[in-house]
Amino acid sequence: MNDLAPLLTPEGRALLEEVRGTAPADELAVATRLRRDHPAELVSAALGQARLRQRAAAKFAAADAERMFFTPNGVEQSTRASVAAYRARRLTDLGVTSVADLCCGIGGDAIALARAGIRVLAVDRDPLTAAVARANAEALGLTGLMEVREADVTEVDTAGYDAVFVDPARRGGRGRIFDPEAYSPPLSWAVAAARRAPGAALKIAPGIPHEAVPPEAEAEWISDGGDVKEAVLWFGTGAPGAVRATLLPGPRTLLGRGLPDPEVRSVGRYLYEPDGAVIRAHLVAEVAEEVGGGLIDATIAYVTADELHPTPYATPYEITDKLPFNLKKLKALLREREVGTLTVKKRGSAVEPEELRRKVKPQGPNAATVFLTRVAGAPTMLVGGPARPPEGP
Repeated sequence: MNDLAPLLTPEGRALLEEVRGTAPADELAVATRLRRDHPAELVSAALGQARLRQRAAAKFAAADAERMFFTPNGVEQSTRASVAAYRARRLTDLGVTSVADLCCGIGGDAIALARAGIRVLAVDRDPLTAAVARANAEALGLTGLMEVREADVTEVDTAGYDAVFVDPARRGGRGRIFDPEAYSPPLSWAVAAARRAPGAALKIAPGIPHEAVPPEAEAEWISDGGDVKEAVLWFGTGAPGAVRATLLPGPRTLLGRGLPDPEVRSVGRYLYEPDGAVIRAHLVAEVAEEVGGGLIDATIAYVTADELHPTPYATPYEITDKLPFNLKKLKALLREREVGTLTVKKRGSAVEPEELRRKVKPQGPNAATVFLTRVAGAPTMLVGGPARPPEGP
């Protein structure tokens, strides 16, 4: 889709409505039928847009995705709506009423900001992407709060806005970019833009090294449904150097308290698997203190404890068996327990879950979870299942 304009005409909009929800297996028949009355290029563009809308429903509410316009990169790189809405709420809580959204893409973050009542200048240098963002503002009735501008973000004057939001491109011709200075624009430029503004939020990859976080920034790692989605560098929050992990839905936020690394201890009755955002934020010690536990290994982010203390920041498992790594012993144990549904988790092990399942061939009516990990430096298998709170009297 290199030209959005034909899809915005009455004929294009009618065609989009007609192909809405078309299953991939039906596309050829639908295209053949529609090309009798419509230009072939327009039919292809409408079907392509219908496919993108179906993919986008995983990130946006279905009712929004059916009205919005997308590019392939836009679907891939846009923020999940729940995460964008959370970030917009944080900005409103900070008193922000206007934001310059630099590198706005198809407008996902700008839409969330506008829906939170924030006036937004959304900027992208790619003509098609900017046109899509503008069409989305119109489709969702947000043109009164969203101004979309096609421009180089490094040349945009953000004076007069309460905050800037920057989401640098982190994908190139060869895929995902890991070096923050290879972002487009580079992280150093985004930090400089943040320092010039009263407040700022910079969306970055969750794998950013902690030492790369500017000292005056607050760093937040966000997960949604257990999947780590992003890190955000906040400026102007009044909490320089703060670290937090936020779990959606909720939100539930764990604040770092600068605790030392937990002690390593023997495996207890329960194993806690911290949420990915907690691990990325280096807040495993806070979870260990909350559940009264320690680490199973100095280099592994699994917490163990003798008692069950439910926490939103980690998933608890009850451990029934601790074995040295040995597939024959594991296979015999699973056969004895009649385990047919086997969940395999690993941390600190080179064995792939599918490879293990293939070798142990689980069979039976019962379920179990096996952790392939290290305990005090030794390759170990921990077997158990999700912990259940004790039943009341």
